[in-house]
Amino acid sequence: MIVRALAVMMLTLIAGATAAQAQSFPNRAVRIVVPYPAGGSVDNITRAVAPRLSAIWGQPIVIENRAGGATQIAADLVAKSPPDGYTLFATGMETFAINPYMLSKLSYDVKDFTPVSGYGLSNQILVVPSASPFKSMAELMEYARAKPGELNYATIGLGGSSHINMVLFESMTGLKLTPVHYKGGAPAVTDLLGGHVPSAFLSSQLVDQGLKSGHIRALAVGSKTRLRQHPDVPTVAESGVPGFEAVSWFGVWAPAGTPRAIVLKINADIGTVFSDAGFREKFLDRAMLEANTGSPEQFAEFIQAEAAKWSSQGGQSEDRLTPIARP
Repeated sequence: MIVRALAVMMLTLIAGATAAQAQSFPNRAVRIVVPYPAGGSVDNITRAVAPRLSAIWGQPIVIENRAGGATQIAADLVAKSPPDGYTLFATGMETFAINPYMLSKLSYDVKDFTPVSGYGLSNQILVVPSASPFKSMAELMEYARAKPGELNYATIGLGGSSHINMVLFESMTGLKLTPVHYKGGAPAVTDLLGGHVPSAFLSSQLVDQGLKSGHIRALAVGSKTRLRQHPDVPTVAESGVPGFEAVSWFGVWAPAGTPRAIVLKINADIGTVFSDAGFREKFLDRAMLEANTGSPEQFAEFIQAEAAKWSSQGGQSEDRLTPIARP
């Protein structure tokens, strides 16, 4: 009885200490590590969320870009950080839903992380430079079918959404294309704008400005239905690949072992940011993003479902990783 009473007392003290820790969190600067260069989709949305979280917390937020290694460099850094909520990881779908099934070795383990909150879902758009001879997806496919492997496409990095979604496109069409891997969305778009790479499957927010300025041409969207921002652009399914759907998604994780009370606080505060009408209009609607917030458990279930979907692509992805690296 005495042992049991002491055990209960210890659990009560631990729970009380954890609750107190969450109430005081944060009492210093918080670091958010982004595994891509500045200017990409995840970086942009994180830089939009950060000042609003900073205002809620009354503490500065430092965004640290650690690009490279198919997000592994940043992932390894965060995994080895203290599980106290002061180092967070904002990344895209590849880190937890794609890399484990596509890469033979990882510098991190998915078990090293705790899902905190989703950010959103972003539709993918198949685009070409405005000077491209391709005026439709059918014309691009005709060229690729006649010249297997000769048509390059830009990606935001090995195993990134722009890469794996094009691998899916290849598998559903029987085409053979060649990836040109960049270290993030911004440099990929720069070369696309300059006509240095002939095609790409990129997130809507990355290419929207180029579409509006006329420097990029959209051939098809990867969503199930046409986008209201670009109603004249057909879906990939409409253009001859029935059943095709391509989206990218991103969110926030913490090192495994981070106190649940702190995880819940961060989750709730991110939810507060995304529920603000002004934020949604400025940073979601204009970027054609769909919010994907919810509880940590809901986010974890979403990740598991996505991992199950993409694991079926892993075996064939290894065969298609002949890269042309770009800075």
